[in-house]
Amino acid sequence: MSAKAAPAAATPPRADFPEEGELVIGTVTSIRNFGAFVTLDEFGSREAFIHLSEVATGWVKYIRDHIREGQKIVARVLRVDASKGQVDLSLKRINDHQRREKLQSAKNELRAARLVAVVAQAIKTDADGAYAMFGEALVEKFGSVFAAFEVASADPKRFQKEVGKTPWGSAFVKVAQENLVPPHVSIRGVLELSDPSPEGVEHIRSALEAAEKADPEAVVAHYVGAPRYRIQVSGTQYKQTEEVLKRATEAAIEAIRKSGGQGAFTRT
Repeated sequence: MSAKAAPAAATPPRADFPEEGELVIGTVTSIRNFGAFVTLDEFGSREAFIHLSEVATGWVKYIRDHIREGQKIVARVLRVDASKGQVDLSLKRINDHQRREKLQSAKNELRAARLVAVVAQAIKTDADGAYAMFGEALVEKFGSVFAAFEVASADPKRFQKEVGKTPWGSAFVKVAQENLVPPHVSIRGVLELSDPSPEGVEHIRSALEAAEKADPEAVVAHYVGAPRYRIQVSGTQYKQTEEVLKRATEAAIEAIRKSGGQGAFTRT
């Protein structure tokens, strides 16, 4: 089953107007000396306006030096007057990181819509029916439908536990695993372990084994050069991988100290 073969899916319904402070994606349709008019991609092509003073920081002599007709832009919503149908935007009140994050989020939302269409086919409904069945619940639990697909791909047991027994859960997991590659996370640090006793070498070996036992599939200990030993942990979710690293290093330090030695950890 492939998402490429699926028909285009409808995205979850949005409000008629964006909220003040929200980042939105739009297309510049008309430029005047006093500002620019934009249609909002995520709100049914509703028209919005960017005043000249909100196009860029500093003095703007020629507005076309900064934006052009047909350009796709990310802007911040300054004011919304629903009674008059007016939305005012700003280009200068966002940074490059926020712009990239918003564009990536939009791409993820479109990809999620295509995957929902595949799930809908599997459970014999349409995309709107699928969203009505599980869209809102997934956004509440995971933050977005795409994030739910990521969890279902990387950690299907956690996903099934979160959503419980549903008529669509198995199909959702199957589509996620067939279409998304789980992200790979690898983090590491250096353990300094020392034990001057005659059994010191064995004590250090036992401490490193204690570290690896924290998660035998994820934790690997490497010799760097006494008294330094590299601990590397791999996983699919950064937070969980960090927790495994913490458990592993604490286990090693506790083991060496119980044997009369010393231990310390430095993140690299």
